[in-house]
This record gives sequence, C-alpha cells and structure tokens, in this order.
Amino acid sequence: MYKLRDDLAIVQTLDFFTPIVDDPFDYGRIAALNSINDVWAMGGTPITAMAITAFPKKGVDFEILAEIMRGGLSILIENGVTLVGGHSVQSNEIMFGYSVTGVIHPDEVAANAGAKPGDVVILTKPIGTGVISTGIKFGKATKEMAETSVKVMLTAGRKAAEAMREFGVRGATDITGFGLMGHAWEVAKGSGVTIELNAKRIPLIDGAYEMARRKMLTQGDKTNREYIGNDFLLDTDITKEMASLLFDPQTAGGMLISIAPDKADALLARLKETYANAAIIGRVTEKAARSLVVI
Repeated sequence: MYKLRDDLAIVQTLDFFTPIVDDPFDYGRIAALNSINDVWAMGGTPITAMAITAFPKKGVDFEILAEIMRGGLSILIENGVTLVGGHSVQSNEIMFGYSVTGVIHPDEVAANAGAKPGDVVILTKPIGTGVISTGIKFGKATKEMAETSVKVMLTAGRKAAEAMREFGVRGATDITGFGLMGHAWEVAKGSGVTIELNAKRIPLIDGAYEMARRKMLTQGDKTNREYIGNDFLLDTDITKEMASLLFDPQTAGGMLISIAPDKADALLARLKETYANAAIIGRVTEKAARSLVVI
C-alpha cells in the first residue's frame, strides 16, 4: 500500500504464470483474475492493469497469443479495469499475467496480518486447481474435472471484496501459489496468532481428491511444505491425499477471511450468494507452539 492522502492509497500487484488449461482464451481470463484477486483480497478496487507476457519466437502461432490477450482483456473490461500498456519478452515457453493497480482507503485495508484471537476463518472457494491442472497436463483429469476447475478459477473475487468492505474485515488474503497452508501460515505469523483449520470443513473441487490419490502433484507440494518448515501440525487422522491438497498451489483461488464470530454467519450468508462452496473452516487462537494446526 502507498498512501497518497489521508483518504486514498494505491495498492499494486504483479503475477504471471505458464498455461494451466488448454484453451488460450480461458488461460488469459484466469491469468487476469489471478492478478486482480490480489487487489480484491486487500479490499481494494482495481483500476488499471499492464500486461506482461513471455512468448516463443518460433513454433507457436501468434494467434494463440492474440486469444490469450483477448481473454484477459474480456475480464478487465468486465471488472472496470483499464489496460494501460504492457511488455513482452522472448522465451522458450508461454507466460502471461498482469501488473494491477487499485485504490483503497488507508484505514480500510484488509491485511494478511489482521487476524485476532477469537476470529472465525472463512474460505470462499474450494481448493484443488493445482492437482487438477497437473491431471489435465498428463491426461488423467476428466473433462468434467477440468470444466469444474476452470469454473472455480473464473469465479471473480469482486463480490468477496465488496462483502469484506461491508462487514469491516481487516484480516484476509487470497489463496494462490503457497496453497491454503502456506497462505494461512503467513496470516498466522503476521498476526502473531495460531490458526486452527478443520480439514473436514475445507471444500474441495470435485475430482481433486482423486487427482491427489493418483499423485498428480506439483512441485509446490514439496516447496510449500519447505516454506512453512516445522511450524505446523497435522492431525494423525488426515490422509496423505488431504495433506497434499492442503499444500496444493492454487490459481485464482478463494479468499481466506478472518472475522469476529458475531459477524461470521452474516458474512458467510452474503458470500454464499456468489460462492456456493464458501465455508467456515477454522478459528484463530492465541499463539501456541505452532502457528498452524489442522485437525
């Protein structure tokens, strides 16, 4: 956040990644939402974006890049974000994303260090995009799994941001590359608390557990565990498949929201108007031996 005046600040973000779906138009749309979500997660309003892409000089039809950019632009227009420029570089593989600028009142920022003991933890969208994307790559995911995963990724975080502002949420983050565990851990560490998650309440994308069982895991399954180190505890009843999903890196994932218990039910009801799988998945406690516990 950069404060411009007492009632106005800007927030900025940058994100890009390699294709995770086969359709270039959908890839562009997902990349746009993945970038914008960072602004929404802070409770901000995105206003401008700059595209960034890496594209092979040979061997790939430039019409594919046109479709990617057309998909991304459709999301920007849909959400009132103005494309003001961009940059491209030559690469051996395709990458695409955006740098997004948003505005927010300095006193209304939802930070990933705003969780307080006693708060309830809400997740707006199911997890599992990483393992399903890997399943798509290796031909293991069904058409239905792929379509469901894309639908989840293309569910924008805008309504969540609006609800967060309405209910005065001050603790939130979006779930992306570090997975649910990594981002929940960041919130716990930043807030000086322990977050306790209930694995049975965490929503999963249809087919995600099957993909985890078939070991359609990304490199993030290892690196996200290394990122947290030993500062977490998993109950012995949690299966190895569920553990992998907890660490599964997400693309355009849901919001992880920390809110006072007297507002939780009303906020959840509002979120469910847009996010059918939104759920209360845990609670915030005083700092314990581990920053993150899953029961």
